[in-house]
Amino acid sequence: MLKNKLQPFLDRYDEISRLLSEPDIASDIKKMTELSKEQSHLQAIKEKADEYISTLESIEENRALLEDHDLGELAKEEIKELEPLKEKLEEDIKIILLPTDPNDNKNIFLEIRAGTGGDEAALFVSDLFKSYLRYAETKGWKVEVVSLSEGVLDGYKEVVALIKGEGVYSKLKFEGGVHRVQRVPKTESQGRVHTSAVTVAVMPEVDDVEIEINPNDLKIDVMRSSGNGGQSVNTTDSAVRITHIPSGLVVTNQDGKSQHKNKASAMKILKARLYDLQMQEQNSAESEKRKLQVGSGDRSARIRTYNYPQNRITDHRIGLTLYRLDAIMEGGLYDEIIDLLITHYQAEAIKDAGL
Repeated sequence: MLKNKLQPFLDRYDEISRLLSEPDIASDIKKMTELSKEQSHLQAIKEKADEYISTLESIEENRALLEDHDLGELAKEEIKELEPLKEKLEEDIKIILLPTDPNDNKNIFLEIRAGTGGDEAALFVSDLFKSYLRYAETKGWKVEVVSLSEGVLDGYKEVVALIKGEGVYSKLKFEGGVHRVQRVPKTESQGRVHTSAVTVAVMPEVDDVEIEINPNDLKIDVMRSSGNGGQSVNTTDSAVRITHIPSGLVVTNQDGKSQHKNKASAMKILKARLYDLQMQEQNSAESEKRKLQVGSGDRSARIRTYNYPQNRITDHRIGLTLYRLDAIMEGGLYDEIIDLLITHYQAEAIKDAGL
């Protein structure tokens, strides 16, 4: 019974309240801060639990009056109003009781790479990145391009951006995977629809304490920058390539004119990729124990199709198809997909946790 599962949280809340009133705790700033933080986290559970328990009691009280000649009808009406409230509170509580993702409030590195499709894939990297930029604007997030590899026309072979803001990872963590596009390329003279694909990775920005790198595991090369970047771009050896020998991961950065800044940016991306690799390995190890795959998931999995001739976007994980691709690519309606994805995975997590 859900009520029984709530009791340990209520007991702990009351215990913390008692501890915070003790003189020994009041004089221990560190302990008091820890307890206050824990109690703050439990506050939402306590408020919902109190409302839920009160609703259950009201339902029982009204059921006891159903046979009463004078109050029976009134009690029946009360129960009709209380039952839907009870069900909604149960759903809210189940979500609150789910283990929180420690990365949800982190900033992210968004990495989009061209896959199959050549030049058309590079063009879609640009289009998809622009749609994420517009979505970030609607959320008030800040976007900083960290690395950019230009392709033909207005396309990008690869783009890596740091997105900062409240709840960025929680919103975008399910965007990782293969995004397929079907449309007539700008370079197609016969008007035929081509299918291309790009790969998206969403990696939480990590602190030094979360990921340690042995300097002996790194091979750092300095070289001359290449590509379009103005007259000064080729005059200094500012480009940096860092190879993490144990994992084989390679990060190259040449966007800044400063070798020091390029190295710092490359190290940030490398740490994010290593942390992301750890998460993928952990998810893979746990996949037999649970149905839910959170975070980056399987990078090889096709998660979404963008069909321009039909103005259709389909998310294959939840079987969602919408015929307003143009509006969604403008960024304003991304929540329509993202919120349904979050709800879907929350429902899977609730079943997996047996709540």
